Amino acid sequence: MMNRRTFFALASVEFVIFASWGAEGSPRRPVHVHTVLGPISPRKLGRTLMHEHVLVDFIGADKIAPGRYDSEEAFRVSFPRLRKLKSVGCDTLVECTPNFIGRNPELLRRLSKASGLNIITNTGLYGAAEDKFVPSFAYEESADQLAARWVMEFEEGIPPTGIRPGFIKIGVDAGPLSEIDAKLVRAAARTHRRTGLAFAAHTGDGIAAMAELDVLEEEGVAASAFIWVHAQSERNSTLHLRAAERGAWVEFDGISPETLDQHVELVVRTKRAGHLNRVLISQDAGWYHVGEPAGGSYRGYDFLFMHFLPALRKAGATDDDIQTLLVRNPREALTPRS
Repeated sequence: MMNRRTFFALASVEFVIFASWGAEGSPRRPVHVHTVLGPISPRKLGRTLMHEHVLVDFIGADKIAPGRYDSEEAFRVSFPRLRKLKSVGCDTLVECTPNFIGRNPELLRRLSKASGLNIITNTGLYGAAEDKFVPSFAYEESADQLAARWVMEFEEGIPPTGIRPGFIKIGVDAGPLSEIDAKLVRAAARTHRRTGLAFAAHTGDGIAAMAELDVLEEEGVAASAFIWVHAQSERNSTLHLRAAERGAWVEFDGISPETLDQHVELVVRTKRAGHLNRVLISQDAGWYHVGEPAGGSYRGYDFLFMHFLPALRKAGATDDDIQTLLVRNPREALTPRS
């Protein structure tokens, strides 16, 4: 007769085998978020800033080239700011600098190791700023061809580093969407379908945000895959609520000393409307600015933790609200979805 200890041991094994297989008998893939140091469980993201920058080069897609700056200097300038951010309670920084504007995964990997922060980089292309950062091939290739490039970076890593992106970053100008901007949105949607990655879209205004959501609907992609970046720039707050009601993420990411009151009001208003679970917050801070002496004026990342959160609590936010904004929502947004 089977003794009690053996019974429970076998039952545990059976449960683990069952839980690792899908409902139709196919094995489930483990769900990970890709950081510059490798994949981690979404639950290890912790307190997350969804939109920050470490290094940016605004020279333009036709002029950007390796060797335009000293990477050792960029490391020295950036590291103290990231170390301070870690010390005030942040666990993960989502680095939103796209390709052709200075994306440097290897620098981010070094900074992640040194600071102890999880850092997440991206794939995609940036079509805002009147297309200054769109490379020539993007005009010639189809949405499927662009998506294939981005999927390859996800599957094989960003050359030559092998570092895999944890999200897609695109940009569009104010609506209605231009031809190239609409193509980038379709490419992001098709990349999402193949990788599960969310895509964060620098979005010129609410008209463009609604148009992006319409494209997603045409592509058969859930609105929850879409992060409306810089939503605070749209003054018509009803569009924030419409996007949230459709299931999109509404990102208020310009938090600074000058905008503190505005951002507190945006969060409070969205909470009152019952959509706090669709809000992401960040600062769009940084960065080492290529072309300026010693990287120029670098805005640190600790303001949100040191000043914005106390102001938000003073306005009535609870500890659970803070947990939703900094932990639950980013984790949900960054977890790959099929």
